[in-house]
Amino acid sequence: MKSFCLLMVQLLLFTACSRQPRNQESFPKHDSISTPVVASTGWKSLFDGKTLNGWRIFKNRPNNTWEVKDGALHCRPVVEGVKGADERSDLISTETYSNFELVFDFKFASETNSGVMFRVSEELDQPYHTGPEYQILDDLGYPGKVSEMQLTGATFGLYGTTGTKKLHPAGEWNNGKIVAKGKHIEHWLNGDKILEYEIGSPDWVKRRDASKWKEFPRFSAEDNGHIDLQDHGSEIWFRNILIRNL
Repeated sequence: MKSFCLLMVQLLLFTACSRQPRNQESFPKHDSISTPVVASTGWKSLFDGKTLNGWRIFKNRPNNTWEVKDGALHCRPVVEGVKGADERSDLISTETYSNFELVFDFKFASETNSGVMFRVSEELDQPYHTGPEYQILDDLGYPGKVSEMQLTGATFGLYGTTGTKKLHPAGEWNNGKIVAKGKHIEHWLNGDKILEYEIGSPDWVKRRDASKWKEFPRFSAEDNGHIDLQDHGSEIWFRNILIRNL
């Protein structure tokens, strides 16, 4: 009888466990991401929350912008009249990536304009000459008129967002994601896919040729390059930056 009861208990426990929903995410929810992430998950932390290890200034230019503050990468705003205030440059990953999934938390100040670029080459003068950009903007508070291709989550200058978009306002954390697999690119915001496109498709070529990117033949043409955090003179914070190769 004892053996039979023990068998029934084991059977009930197995059944209960098998009915538990499987975790659909291959990494922790962004609110609970901690660094470093164990290598067995396939994810690699690009920011340790304490230092600039793994990052450097684009082309090693003079810079008075980036710092680590309160566990985040912080880009200082422009302060007129301060010595070195004009020494501004983007921050790039020391390693390069080709096909990947990148997740990151970001928080922007009022009126901020910034972005995250990928497959950036240092062979040209500016990061945006080669790297497509996941645009970040204070959609509600940015002064002046902006197009849908300049709002948060857009591919700057080419595509506006198309899916459900939930952007937290200035001063609150958001979670972004970029998936780059060959020519196929996806943008995600706070858990929702908001844009996807194909580099080199007829639609993409048409949009490129109608934009300033027509003047930059290597734009979006790199197979491999750096992750780039843009310094556009605005204040922005990044944390929980993780990447995995696809």
